Amino acid sequence: MGLIQDARSATSLLSKALQGRLRRKELARKLAEHPLPGHNFKVGVYFADGEVNLYQVRQWYKPLEELSKTWPVVILSRNTLGALKLLDESPVPVAYVRTVVDLEEFIAEQDLHVILYVNQNARNFQMFRYGQRWHVFINHGESDKMYMTTNQFKAYDYSLIAGDAARERLGRVLWDYDFEKRAIPIGRPQADHYTGTVPFEPDDREVVLYAPTWEGDRPAAAYGSVETHGLALVEALIATGRHRVIYRPHPRSGAVDFDYGQANDQIKALLRRANAHDPSAKHIVDEGAELGWQLSVADMAIVDISAMVYDRLAAGKPLIITRPVNPEAEIDEGGYLSDCEWLYADKAGEIVAQIDAIEHDPEAQARLSRWCKHYFGDITPGVPTQRFHAAIQHLMDEWDKNAALHAAD
Repeated sequence: MGLIQDARSATSLLSKALQGRLRRKELARKLAEHPLPGHNFKVGVYFADGEVNLYQVRQWYKPLEELSKTWPVVILSRNTLGALKLLDESPVPVAYVRTVVDLEEFIAEQDLHVILYVNQNARNFQMFRYGQRWHVFINHGESDKMYMTTNQFKAYDYSLIAGDAARERLGRVLWDYDFEKRAIPIGRPQADHYTGTVPFEPDDREVVLYAPTWEGDRPAAAYGSVETHGLALVEALIATGRHRVIYRPHPRSGAVDFDYGQANDQIKALLRRANAHDPSAKHIVDEGAELGWQLSVADMAIVDISAMVYDRLAAGKPLIITRPVNPEAEIDEGGYLSDCEWLYADKAGEIVAQIDAIEHDPEAQARLSRWCKHYFGDITPGVPTQRFHAAIQHLMDEWDKNAALHAAD
């Protein structure tokens, strides 16, 4: 048995090595097809993660593409699989800087003034070592999760935050932090790009987006509802014959908990069977990279505690939030979650009645409007983009001012 196991291990290692070599050759070919000009880029987006976390940078594609019309933007990728994907889909150029030497050489030949970060990867510190530029945390979504109050915000020169709610949330945990200077509110520029190709013709059916998060890697972050709410609510919506479900599972669903992944697969199968039974239903299992049209086309959204709450809130349209079953899940009820529309697991099968009640409740509509403004400020189309561009312009002006002060250094 030992020899057989050793042979299998050796075969697996050889297979992985061959795959890695093929990927590196493919990446080298793609990079050769898209050479980057020197001394060109002013804004860099640092992304050290692989393919599984690409959702964190994807949501910035359209705002970055718009920004690049004023300030040339490049994504700095540290991971082979991540770089391969980015080269295929990013609307702005991509630099592959796998090693620290690669990173140093690229920085030396560019004129980067602002480095943007979408997550808290530990490898961010390999970029922090380079001064004479601003390191700016932009995150990968607005939410009331504990991730949004980490003291790691202090590691950056500046942070671009959504609005008053983010400022208050951080104010409760960041001691001796200069919010007036270092936290710049910009709203949600992604909301200006809630567009895309809708894969069905609108009709009389009411469209419901169900976008749960993954199961989480610890009890405090156990926000996922697929196992506890998902099957019941999807079954109830399918049964009416007047609803169309857009199911958008988190890409990490089942990464930690096998049963959670199984429940995710069951919901997909349920929707596909419903479509086979009634082709006019046109339920959608949405696992695409693009996020935007789902938020704008849905009449109602059902989401877990995650950035999706606030992506939807930024659209100013009604939503329901699943209440976590795990008693250890941390819920910050000092903000929108203190006044939102909750869906409890034991009521998931009654989702249709809850949707109908919310849609005909003027007080619910007023609450939604009030919280939308508190989190994002003015959501008039185009305004968030203007604020994002103004923030980058401010950082560029500050760079010029400090460069002049240190010209003799």
